[in-house]
Amino acid sequence: MSKRYTVTAALIYANGPIHIGHLAGCYVPADIYVRYLRAKGAEVTFVSGTDEHGVPITIRAKKEGLTPQAVVDKYYTQIKQSFEDFGISFDVYSRTSLPIHHETSQEFFKTIYDKDGFIEEVSEQYYDEVAEQFLADRYIVGTCPVCANPNAYGDQCERCGTALSPLELKNPHSTLSGSKPVLRATKNWFLPLDKMQPDIEKYVTGHTEWKTNVAGQCQSWLKEGLRPRAMTRDLDWGIKVPLPDTDGKVLYVWFEAPIGYISATKDWLIQKNGTDAGWETWWRRSSPDDQDTKLVHFIGKDNIVFHCIIFPATLMAMGEDYILPDNVPANEFMNLEGDKISTSRNWAVWLHEFLEEMPDKQDVLRYVLTANAPETKDSEFTWKDFQTRNNSELVAVYGNFVNRAVVLTHKYCDGKVPVPGELTDFDKETLATLAAFPARIAEAIETYRFREGLSFLMDLARLGNKYLAETQPWQVIKTDAERVNTIMNIALQIAANLAIVSEPFLPFTGNKLRRQLGNGQWKWEEAGSADLLAVGQPIEDAFLLFEKIEDNVIEKQIQKLHDAKKMNELATKSVPELKPTVQFDDFAKLDLRIGTILEAERVPKSDKLLKFLVDDGFEKRTILSGIAKHFTPEEMVGRQVTFIANLAPRKIMGQESNGMILMAEDRDGSLSLIQPHKEVWAGASIS
Repeated sequence: MSKRYTVTAALIYANGPIHIGHLAGCYVPADIYVRYLRAKGAEVTFVSGTDEHGVPITIRAKKEGLTPQAVVDKYYTQIKQSFEDFGISFDVYSRTSLPIHHETSQEFFKTIYDKDGFIEEVSEQYYDEVAEQFLADRYIVGTCPVCANPNAYGDQCERCGTALSPLELKNPHSTLSGSKPVLRATKNWFLPLDKMQPDIEKYVTGHTEWKTNVAGQCQSWLKEGLRPRAMTRDLDWGIKVPLPDTDGKVLYVWFEAPIGYISATKDWLIQKNGTDAGWETWWRRSSPDDQDTKLVHFIGKDNIVFHCIIFPATLMAMGEDYILPDNVPANEFMNLEGDKISTSRNWAVWLHEFLEEMPDKQDVLRYVLTANAPETKDSEFTWKDFQTRNNSELVAVYGNFVNRAVVLTHKYCDGKVPVPGELTDFDKETLATLAAFPARIAEAIETYRFREGLSFLMDLARLGNKYLAETQPWQVIKTDAERVNTIMNIALQIAANLAIVSEPFLPFTGNKLRRQLGNGQWKWEEAGSADLLAVGQPIEDAFLLFEKIEDNVIEKQIQKLHDAKKMNELATKSVPELKPTVQFDDFAKLDLRIGTILEAERVPKSDKLLKFLVDDGFEKRTILSGIAKHFTPEEMVGRQVTFIANLAPRKIMGQESNGMILMAEDRDGSLSLIQPHKEVWAGASIS
């Protein structure tokens, strides 16, 4: 192992809450890795924070009617609290709006600028003549040249994941005004990635251990040939370019955001020591041969090229002593109930809501997201799978073993760790199997195979269940109490080992189990031992580590998802387009009247039609209307309605209808009567 680890988790935009896709993509695997490192005694700092610049912030601010600063303040607080409640063990959760980040980012830019590391270039960029401003990549939408997605952004297609430039989009339009943008000249500073390609390529190809999806994206970019990329933008919201006469220009978010890992490290040290002294230890080499610090980025697949090419290129431009990422174990995407997670469509499981509704289920969610992690391909979260894994695995396997071991210890051994006797061959075989588990779990974690590591953890719980099932202490107690002491000692030692190796994956459960077994402070290096619990150690009374989740809880969550999706669809539903223009003489031909309903009944063999007897002021007429799903016959009697009086009669299901009752259809498809605001005489004409 390395001497020191700098571990980062993606800086998420502070423009909305955290959802399970974010957790599965990088935050849960990062936390597993860091907790393991700490358990091994490694020196580690775990940094993250919110990315508070860029167009997604301004888009959200416009949508909510807030200032960009108010938006980032709101979501930073919510996100930070959600991570704390969920148990993500950051050393610091910082933010890119802090002065320390602005200063650090501007220092980086100025250092590279002073080294002539940028190309100053006047180029044509898209400009919205209606909004009167240059358009950042995310303010431009068009058709992706790769997959033909009509809603690709100017920097990336979220359907196929291809990184784009605005000029590559077909049929581009501005998201500000909807107009077609024009090209205008503007000056910006570019990082010459084309000239840096040999060094970048050497760096990337030198990491043959990187995951296939990571290496594949990088090789794709390198094969196409890297091009200079602008490190500044024409925007108002962001970090100002630290050069004269650059009003209205800010640092490109993908230049300054990764620098946020460095400024977050400084923020951590300032909070801890009152000064940022020593930050270089985590980010720079003391000599060319210094390999003491290992940098690992945890991200989702949509951020691969930025962390594997652009940020390393920035660090290279700063100087040879900066530590480059050793690994970037990016995950694929997690889908939800057969569909892609979508913030805009409100198709997501939001972490803060989950914690409010299931406050004691943090480890269940961690378990499910890890067991079904999108490590090599997209995976899917379903609430039924969440329930099944909880009930059939955590409750029936892990929880069942621990509960049996504790209950039987209290029943047969006075609630204390008993003295073991002579071991049988089966005991020795079980203990040998136990001893091998920690190394297998460690190897899986160190190679970023967290799903495999979790499966080994559950196999250890299964070992405990198998041991109790085959030794049957409840039968042996009838003839050999000393043998039962040995059985229960071994079962409890397995449980103690389970507490140690659970810490990275299920930290809340691991702590509960430690407490149940006498508050053992065992270290990872002790895992695999059969002597963790001292003879005579009192064991707490049994309590459930996991509880069964009932069907109604899951059904409620599924219904909530669909309700939220429906509400979002209704909110975004547009008013029907206007019909073609008609002349007044055409409209004047319609005789619109107010009538009073005297009788109402359902039409046999139809679930849509109601039959009305309407007083039209002259006589009583029959009108059929397809509104049975919205109104009952009883509630319609006595109502006044608007109807077309001179519509030609027509046969509907064998009955003649003489007119049409007019209704207003709301966005959700419900119908409302069009009525006068006060009662009028039957037959009143509408003019």
